[in-house]
Parts: sequence; structure tokens; C-alpha cells
Amino acid sequence: MKYQDRKKAFILLKDGTLFHGKAVGNVTGSAFGEVCFNTGMTGYQEIFTDPSYFGQLMVTTNAHIGNYGVAEDEIESDSIKIAGLICRNFSYQYSRPAANKSLESFLEENNLLAISDVETRALVSYIREHGAMNAVISTEIDSLDDLKKQLSEVPDMNGLELASRVSTKEPFYYGNEDASIRISALDIGIKKNILRNLAQRDCYIKVFPYNASFEEMRSFEPDGYFLSNGPGDPQPLKEAIDSAKKMIDSGKPVFGICLGHQVLALANGISTFKMHNGHRGINHPVINLQTGKGEITSQNHGFAVNREETEKHPDVEITHLHLNDQTVAGMKMKNKPVFSVQYHPEASPGPHDSSYLFDEFISRIRNNKLQTA
Repeated sequence: MKYQDRKKAFILLKDGTLFHGKAVGNVTGSAFGEVCFNTGMTGYQEIFTDPSYFGQLMVTTNAHIGNYGVAEDEIESDSIKIAGLICRNFSYQYSRPAANKSLESFLEENNLLAISDVETRALVSYIREHGAMNAVISTEIDSLDDLKKQLSEVPDMNGLELASRVSTKEPFYYGNEDASIRISALDIGIKKNILRNLAQRDCYIKVFPYNASFEEMRSFEPDGYFLSNGPGDPQPLKEAIDSAKKMIDSGKPVFGICLGHQVLALANGISTFKMHNGHRGINHPVINLQTGKGEITSQNHGFAVNREETEKHPDVEITHLHLNDQTVAGMKMKNKPVFSVQYHPEASPGPHDSSYLFDEFISRIRNNKLQTA
């Protein structure tokens, strides 16, 4: 498609601020969601298919998107999960031998609206100052007033339950059924690479829907429980919080990532809150308070655990802190084999500094099996 043939488009923020751009490909219309930005230089395909991004308009801060195409084995779920894409320069040509198709084709197959030629530096600076907010991207340039009205009716992310929109509808299995360890995983937006990491460590996993009861998960006779990442506000997930309480009481090892970390906090009576912008990128610095070592981590969350309440909790200890803003990045229970992190140790995309956390989970399970044998 020639540049001059591309449709005009715009981004309208809820506060009325407008940014202009051009449509990518043949998908037109409008898309609504909370606008957020990711600072990763690579990994756009994994980001777009990460269930944790469900319902969000993604601004990519890297200047070029699409230049290495799309590979079939680099998706994190069954489809694109972002609501729309906003970028500076979109690459219609790609040059990676391992790629199966162009990003343009991938977006069109998923009917995802994307706009480019946006001054993303100005947009990200504005979001950083004014905070994450709802927005609409559109090629319907003559419908501004109507889109403003529709945008005002889009629910705020604060208090919004989205896990049910991305969770599996029926339980499914992953890994080798003859593996030495069995895991019951609660899918509140699980990424495929989490399952790969567990399976590589001799685990057979049964993945349950977001609203599965603890009794259902216990019937698999697991050696440990896992709470996944996912989108939206953790506080409406009453069933998941109730299941998490029973997982803790079971005495078996429990590991939570991202939204699962927040659910475990709520299960312990620790509150969560919506952040001004959140953390989204693959270069977030974290300090491990147990070892004193730093970790570069992959993060994607707009909510966080209350640090003051965590520090005061008699049974919970902070294990990791985010070095940019000192928010809680990890915690563990003092009297139970339960721990969680706010970031992504499976890092798809991102660095592998934190993959040891999967090994720690397996170690806890093996120790617990020996003690209860």
C-alpha cells in the first residue's frame, strides 16, 4: 500500500487530547481501550498475544515495529489480545529468515486496528505525566463527536474484571503425563511460555478456568499450585482469591506470577492499587532482598501490591523490590511454602535473569514431597 493511499487516523484520549497518524493495512474503524506503552525493543509479537494486555491500546516506544516479521511459535496465546496498536514507523517489509509472515498480515488475520506515523514520544510523555487513561484509535475522522460520547461510556480499568475474557473455558493438560511433578494451574490469563517452563522442569500441568474451585483443582492430586498472570483489576476475582486462600491452607507449595501475585496478596488481606502508569517493558530493574543481587526483568502490570500493608503483615515478607519506584516486586509467606513475583520470570520476551524462580518452585515441591512421604 502506497503511503498516500493510507487512511488518516487519530488517537483521542479521554481528556480530549488528540494525536494524528495513518492507518496500517486494510483494517479500519475504531478501537477502544486503556492506552499504555511498552518500552521493549523486541518481542512485539509476544506482547500483542499476551493475555495480560487484553483490552489495552498498546503504544510501542521502539521507533520501528514489524521489521522482523512474525513466527508461528512466538505467540503467547491463541490470538492477539491487545485492543489496538499505536506506533511510530511500521515496517511492511521484514527480513528475518525464521519469520512466517509479515506483521501486517498477522494484524489483518486478527482484524486488529493499528495506526502508525504517530509522534509516540509526545504521546508517551503525555501518558507518563497524566497517567494511563481510556482512549480510542480510529480511521473515522468525521465521527469525532460520536466517538467522544462512546469513549465516555467505556468502563475504567479500575475495578474491571477481565480474567474471564481470556481464561480457558474448559480444563486442559500440558506436558508429559508421566512427569514426576503434577501442578494445578489457575488460568487467569496464562502465557504459553509459563507452561513451557514448567513442563521443561518435569511437570505435568492441568490448567483450570479462572473460576475453578479449589476442590476441583485439588482433585488432580497436585504436588503444587500455580496462579498465573492476567489482565484487569485483581480485586473482583473473588473466586480466585477464595481458591488462593485454600491453596495456602493446603500446605502445598504455591507460586504466583503478576496477577497471581496480586491475588495471593489479597488472599492474605493485603490490598492492591491501580498505578499511575504501570510497568511495561523488558528492562525493569529489581533487587532480590534475599541475595542482594539485581535482576533485569520483564514486566507488564497496571496494578501493584500495597507495600506498607505487606511490611506490617506478620506472616508475609517482601523478597523483591522494583528499583525505579520501590514497589513490591516479590513476596513470600514466612510459615508456608508460598511465594510470588510481580514480574515475568518466563520472560517472553525479555531477559532470563529470573528463570531461577521456576527452579525454586520445583525445589519447594520436591522438599515438600520428601517431608510428607
